[in-house]
Amino acid sequence: MREQFNTALGNLIDKLIGWFNAIIENIPNFILAILVMVASYFAAKYVSRLVKKVVSNRIEQDSIKNALARVVAVLVVMLGLFIALGVLNLGKALTSLLAGAGVVGLAIGLALQGTIANTFAGLVLSFRKKIQIGNWVETSGFSGEVIDINLKDFTLKEADNNIVIIPNKTILENPMKNYSLTTKMRIFLECGVGYESDLEKVQQLTKEVIAKSFDHVKSPDDVEFYYTEFGDSSINYLCRFWIDADSMLEKMRAKTKAIIEVKKAYDAEGINIPFPIRTLQFGNKLDVKSAEQKTSTPNNS
Repeated sequence: MREQFNTALGNLIDKLIGWFNAIIENIPNFILAILVMVASYFAAKYVSRLVKKVVSNRIEQDSIKNALARVVAVLVVMLGLFIALGVLNLGKALTSLLAGAGVVGLAIGLALQGTIANTFAGLVLSFRKKIQIGNWVETSGFSGEVIDINLKDFTLKEADNNIVIIPNKTILENPMKNYSLTTKMRIFLECGVGYESDLEKVQQLTKEVIAKSFDHVKSPDDVEFYYTEFGDSSINYLCRFWIDADSMLEKMRAKTKAIIEVKKAYDAEGINIPFPIRTLQFGNKLDVKSAEQKTSTPNNS
Protein backbone atom coordinates (compact mmCIF):
# COMPACT_ATOMS: atom_id res chain seq x y z
CA MET A 1 0.00 0.00 0.00
CA ARG A 2 2.81 2.32 0.89
CA GLU A 3 4.66 1.53 -2.30
CA GLN A 4 1.55 2.35 -4.39
CA PHE A 5 1.17 5.66 -2.57
CA ASN A 6 4.83 6.53 -3.18
CA THR A 7 4.44 5.62 -6.85
CA ALA A 8 1.34 7.81 -7.28
CA LEU A 9 3.02 10.68 -5.46
CA GLY A 10 6.09 10.35 -7.67
CA ASN A 11 3.93 10.41 -10.80
CA LEU A 12 2.14 13.52 -9.55
CA ILE A 13 5.42 15.27 -8.80
CA ASP A 14 6.78 14.34 -12.22
CA LYS A 15 3.61 15.68 -13.84
CA LEU A 16 3.82 18.94 -11.94
CA ILE A 17 7.48 19.29 -12.80
CA GLY A 18 6.67 18.65 -16.47
CA TRP A 19 3.96 21.28 -16.44
CA PHE A 20 6.29 23.73 -14.72
CA ASN A 21 9.00 23.11 -17.29
CA ALA A 22 6.45 23.51 -20.10
CA ILE A 23 5.29 26.80 -18.64
CA ILE A 24 8.87 28.02 -18.34
CA GLU A 25 9.60 26.98 -21.91
CA ASN A 26 6.41 28.62 -23.23
CA ILE A 27 6.72 31.89 -21.34
CA PRO A 28 7.99 33.68 -24.48
CA ASN A 29 5.08 32.28 -26.50
CA PHE A 30 2.65 33.23 -23.73
CA ILE A 31 3.98 36.79 -23.65
CA LEU A 32 3.80 36.94 -27.44
CA ALA A 33 0.19 35.69 -27.39
CA ILE A 34 -0.74 38.40 -24.85
CA LEU A 35 0.92 41.02 -27.03
CA VAL A 36 -1.02 39.72 -30.05
CA MET A 37 -4.33 39.99 -28.15
CA VAL A 38 -3.53 43.51 -26.92
CA ALA A 39 -2.51 44.56 -30.43
CA SER A 40 -5.68 43.05 -31.88
CA TYR A 41 -7.78 44.98 -29.33
CA PHE A 42 -6.28 48.34 -30.27
CA ALA A 43 -6.36 47.41 -33.95
CA ALA A 44 -10.06 46.59 -33.63
CA LYS A 45 -10.76 50.03 -32.12
CA TYR A 46 -8.82 51.77 -34.88
CA VAL A 47 -10.41 49.73 -37.67
CA SER A 48 -13.85 50.30 -36.13
CA ARG A 49 -13.40 54.09 -36.24
CA LEU A 50 -12.02 53.86 -39.76
CA VAL A 51 -14.96 51.79 -40.99
CA LYS A 52 -17.45 54.18 -39.39
CA LYS A 53 -15.73 57.11 -41.08
CA VAL A 54 -15.70 55.41 -44.47
CA VAL A 55 -19.34 54.27 -44.44
CA SER A 56 -20.60 57.60 -43.08
CA ASN A 57 -20.37 58.97 -46.64
CA ARG A 58 -22.71 56.25 -47.91
CA ILE A 59 -25.00 55.54 -44.93
CA GLU A 60 -26.90 58.13 -42.88
CA GLN A 61 -28.28 55.75 -40.25
CA ASP A 62 -26.19 55.74 -37.06
CA SER A 63 -27.52 52.34 -36.00
CA ILE A 64 -26.22 50.67 -39.15
CA LYS A 65 -22.89 52.48 -39.04
CA ASN A 66 -22.35 51.35 -35.44
CA ALA A 67 -23.39 47.78 -36.27
CA LEU A 68 -20.94 47.56 -39.17
CA ALA A 69 -18.16 48.99 -37.02
CA ARG A 70 -18.86 46.43 -34.26
CA VAL A 71 -18.90 43.54 -36.70
CA VAL A 72 -15.53 44.56 -38.12
CA ALA A 73 -14.11 45.01 -34.61
CA VAL A 74 -15.27 41.53 -33.57
CA LEU A 75 -13.68 40.01 -36.68
CA VAL A 76 -10.35 41.69 -35.89
CA VAL A 77 -10.44 40.45 -32.28
CA MET A 78 -11.32 36.93 -33.41
CA LEU A 79 -8.40 36.99 -35.83
CA GLY A 80 -6.09 38.02 -33.00
CA LEU A 81 -7.45 35.19 -30.82
CA PHE A 82 -6.77 32.59 -33.50
CA ILE A 83 -3.22 33.89 -33.99
CA ALA A 84 -2.62 33.84 -30.23
CA LEU A 85 -3.83 30.23 -29.96
CA GLY A 86 -1.55 29.30 -32.84
CA VAL A 87 1.42 30.93 -31.10
CA LEU A 88 0.67 28.84 -27.98
CA ASN A 89 0.61 25.67 -30.10
CA LEU A 90 -3.02 25.05 -29.20
CA GLY A 91 -4.02 23.78 -32.60
CA LYS A 92 -6.45 21.23 -31.21
CA ALA A 93 -8.16 23.90 -29.09
CA LEU A 94 -8.37 26.12 -32.14
CA THR A 95 -9.98 23.32 -34.18
CA SER A 96 -12.46 22.60 -31.40
CA LEU A 97 -13.27 26.30 -31.10
CA LEU A 98 -13.96 26.57 -34.82
CA ALA A 99 -16.13 23.46 -34.77
CA GLY A 100 -18.09 24.69 -31.78
CA ALA A 101 -18.54 28.11 -33.38
CA GLY A 102 -19.88 26.44 -36.52
CA VAL A 103 -22.42 24.39 -34.61
CA VAL A 104 -23.52 27.35 -32.49
CA GLY A 105 -23.75 29.55 -35.58
CA LEU A 106 -25.91 26.98 -37.36
CA ALA A 107 -28.28 26.71 -34.40
CA ILE A 108 -28.54 30.47 -34.04
CA GLY A 109 -29.09 30.86 -37.77
CA LEU A 110 -31.98 28.39 -37.78
CA ALA A 111 -33.58 30.00 -34.74
CA LEU A 112 -33.26 33.56 -36.03
CA GLN A 113 -33.96 33.20 -39.73
CA GLY A 114 -36.40 36.12 -39.86
CA THR A 115 -34.19 38.42 -37.79
CA ILE A 116 -31.09 37.63 -39.84
CA ALA A 117 -33.02 38.15 -43.09
CA ASN A 118 -34.19 41.56 -41.89
CA THR A 119 -30.65 42.45 -40.80
CA PHE A 120 -29.12 41.67 -44.18
CA ALA A 121 -32.02 43.39 -45.93
CA GLY A 122 -31.37 46.48 -43.79
CA LEU A 123 -27.72 46.47 -44.84
CA VAL A 124 -28.71 46.20 -48.50
CA LEU A 125 -31.25 49.01 -48.22
CA SER A 126 -28.71 51.25 -46.49
CA PHE A 127 -26.34 51.03 -49.44
CA ARG A 128 -29.04 51.74 -52.04
CA LYS A 129 -28.72 55.28 -53.33
CA LYS A 130 -32.30 55.23 -54.62
CA ILE A 131 -33.72 54.91 -51.09
CA GLN A 132 -32.72 57.65 -48.69
CA ILE A 133 -34.12 59.13 -45.49
CA GLY A 134 -36.48 61.95 -46.39
CA ASN A 135 -37.71 60.36 -49.63
CA TRP A 136 -41.44 60.03 -50.23
CA VAL A 137 -42.14 56.43 -51.21
CA GLU A 138 -45.04 54.08 -51.75
CA THR A 139 -44.67 50.38 -50.99
CA SER A 140 -46.65 47.44 -49.61
CA GLY A 141 -49.85 49.47 -49.64
CA PHE A 142 -48.39 52.38 -47.62
CA SER A 143 -47.23 55.82 -48.73
CA GLY A 144 -45.17 58.29 -46.74
CA GLU A 145 -41.82 59.87 -45.91
CA VAL A 146 -38.89 57.62 -44.99
CA ILE A 147 -37.79 58.64 -41.48
CA ASP A 148 -35.58 55.69 -40.49
CA ILE A 149 -33.81 52.64 -41.93
CA ASN A 150 -32.15 50.36 -39.41
CA LEU A 151 -31.14 46.71 -39.13
CA LYS A 152 -34.65 45.59 -38.16
CA ASP A 153 -37.25 47.63 -39.97
CA PHE A 154 -38.15 50.41 -42.38
CA THR A 155 -40.13 53.33 -40.94
CA LEU A 156 -42.52 55.60 -42.86
CA LYS A 157 -44.48 58.65 -41.74
CA GLU A 158 -47.72 58.91 -43.69
CA ALA A 159 -49.48 62.13 -44.70
CA ASP A 160 -51.82 61.81 -41.70
CA ASN A 161 -48.75 61.67 -39.39
CA ASN A 162 -49.18 57.96 -38.64
CA ILE A 163 -45.98 55.95 -38.30
CA VAL A 164 -45.75 52.71 -40.30
CA ILE A 165 -43.03 50.16 -39.42
CA ILE A 166 -42.35 47.59 -42.14
CA PRO A 167 -39.83 44.69 -41.90
CA ASN A 168 -36.80 45.21 -44.12
CA LYS A 169 -37.34 41.87 -45.82
CA THR A 170 -40.80 42.98 -47.00
CA ILE A 171 -39.36 46.20 -48.46
CA LEU A 172 -36.65 44.33 -50.33
CA GLU A 173 -39.00 41.74 -51.82
CA ASN A 174 -41.79 44.10 -52.96
CA PRO A 175 -41.92 46.88 -55.57
CA MET A 176 -41.42 50.43 -54.38
CA LYS A 177 -42.40 53.74 -55.96
CA ASN A 178 -40.03 56.57 -54.97
CA TYR A 179 -41.52 59.98 -55.77
CA SER A 180 -38.37 61.82 -54.67
CA LEU A 181 -36.14 60.43 -57.41
CA THR A 182 -37.58 62.87 -59.93
CA THR A 183 -38.34 66.57 -59.61
CA LYS A 184 -41.49 66.45 -61.74
CA MET A 185 -44.95 64.98 -61.23
CA ARG A 186 -47.92 64.80 -63.57
CA ILE A 187 -51.31 65.99 -62.37
CA PHE A 188 -54.42 64.25 -63.73
CA LEU A 189 -57.65 66.26 -63.63
CA GLU A 190 -60.87 64.54 -64.70
CA CYS A 191 -64.14 66.40 -65.06
CA GLY A 192 -67.28 66.69 -67.20
CA VAL A 193 -69.29 69.52 -68.77
CA GLY A 194 -72.89 69.71 -69.94
CA TYR A 195 -73.94 68.65 -73.41
CA GLU A 196 -74.95 72.22 -74.20
CA SER A 197 -71.38 73.51 -73.62
CA ASP A 198 -69.08 74.85 -76.35
CA LEU A 199 -66.43 72.10 -76.21
CA GLU A 200 -63.72 74.15 -77.93
CA LYS A 201 -64.27 77.00 -75.48
CA VAL A 202 -64.12 74.59 -72.54
CA GLN A 203 -60.87 73.14 -73.82
CA GLN A 204 -59.20 76.51 -74.37
CA LEU A 205 -60.46 77.96 -71.08
CA THR A 206 -59.26 74.99 -69.04
CA LYS A 207 -55.79 75.10 -70.56
CA GLU A 208 -55.49 78.85 -69.99
CA VAL A 209 -56.60 78.56 -66.36
CA ILE A 210 -54.04 75.83 -65.65
CA ALA A 211 -51.26 77.81 -67.34
CA LYS A 212 -52.08 80.94 -65.27
CA SER A 213 -52.38 79.05 -61.98
CA PHE A 214 -49.01 77.25 -62.06
CA ASP A 215 -45.61 78.82 -62.66
CA HIS A 216 -44.26 75.47 -63.85
CA VAL A 217 -46.64 75.51 -66.86
CA LYS A 218 -45.14 77.96 -69.34
CA SER A 219 -48.07 78.19 -71.78
CA PRO A 220 -51.50 76.62 -72.49
CA ASP A 221 -49.82 74.43 -75.08
CA ASP A 222 -48.00 72.61 -72.27
CA VAL A 223 -51.36 71.41 -70.90
CA GLU A 224 -52.80 68.20 -72.37
CA PHE A 225 -56.58 68.13 -72.78
CA TYR A 226 -58.58 65.17 -74.13
CA TYR A 227 -62.30 64.48 -74.23
CA THR A 228 -62.77 60.89 -73.14
CA GLU A 229 -66.45 59.91 -73.42
CA PHE A 230 -70.10 60.84 -73.72
CA GLY A 231 -71.23 60.21 -70.16
CA ASP A 232 -74.75 59.75 -68.80
CA SER A 233 -75.13 63.43 -67.96
CA SER A 234 -71.93 65.08 -69.21
CA ILE A 235 -69.14 65.01 -71.76
CA ASN A 236 -66.10 63.93 -69.75
CA TYR A 237 -62.51 64.99 -70.31
CA LEU A 238 -58.99 64.33 -68.99
CA CYS A 239 -56.54 67.19 -68.39
CA ARG A 240 -52.85 66.52 -67.68
CA PHE A 241 -49.94 68.82 -66.84
CA TRP A 242 -46.52 68.67 -65.14
CA ILE A 243 -45.41 70.39 -61.94
CA ASP A 244 -42.12 70.54 -60.05
CA ALA A 245 -42.67 68.38 -56.97
CA ASP A 246 -41.12 65.41 -55.19
CA SER A 247 -43.82 64.37 -52.71
CA MET A 248 -47.44 63.28 -52.78
CA LEU A 249 -48.44 66.20 -50.56
CA GLU A 250 -47.29 68.71 -53.15
CA LYS A 251 -49.14 66.75 -55.82
CA MET A 252 -52.36 66.78 -53.80
CA ARG A 253 -52.05 70.51 -53.14
CA ALA A 254 -51.53 71.18 -56.85
CA LYS A 255 -54.57 69.11 -57.81
CA THR A 256 -56.69 70.90 -55.21
CA LYS A 257 -55.60 74.28 -56.55
CA ALA A 258 -56.37 73.21 -60.12
CA ILE A 259 -59.89 72.07 -59.18
CA ILE A 260 -60.61 75.35 -57.37
CA GLU A 261 -59.37 77.55 -60.23
CA VAL A 262 -61.17 75.56 -62.93
CA LYS A 263 -64.44 75.68 -60.96
CA LYS A 264 -64.13 79.47 -60.56
CA ALA A 265 -63.51 79.91 -64.28
CA TYR A 266 -66.47 77.70 -65.23
CA ASP A 267 -68.78 79.59 -62.88
CA ALA A 268 -67.68 82.94 -64.35
CA GLU A 269 -68.32 81.73 -67.91
CA GLY A 270 -71.56 79.95 -67.10
CA ILE A 271 -70.23 76.49 -67.96
CA ASN A 272 -72.24 73.76 -66.32
CA ILE A 273 -70.68 70.78 -64.53
CA PRO A 274 -73.59 68.33 -64.37
CA PHE A 275 -74.14 65.89 -61.58
CA PRO A 276 -76.45 62.85 -61.47
CA ILE A 277 -80.01 63.51 -60.24
CA ARG A 278 -82.27 60.69 -59.10
CA THR A 279 -86.05 61.16 -59.38
CA LEU A 280 -88.35 58.88 -57.45
CA GLN A 281 -91.81 58.38 -59.05
CA PHE A 282 -94.66 56.49 -57.40
CA GLY A 283 -97.23 54.98 -59.84
CA ASN A 284 -99.95 54.19 -57.26
CA LYS A 285 -101.88 57.16 -55.88
CA LEU A 286 -103.09 56.62 -52.37
CA ASP A 287 -106.65 57.70 -51.51
CA VAL A 288 -106.14 59.12 -48.07
CA LYS A 289 -109.82 59.91 -47.48
CA SER A 290 -110.91 56.38 -48.33
CA ALA A 291 -108.31 54.98 -45.98
CA GLU A 292 -109.51 57.27 -43.19
CA GLN A 293 -113.17 56.31 -43.77
CA LYS A 294 -112.32 52.62 -43.58
CA THR A 295 -110.53 53.06 -40.31
CA SER A 296 -113.31 55.25 -38.81
CA THR A 297 -116.34 53.04 -39.88
CA PRO A 298 -117.80 51.37 -36.73
CA ASN A 299 -118.13 47.65 -36.58
CA ASN A 300 -121.87 46.70 -36.40
CA SER A 301 -121.31 43.12 -35.71
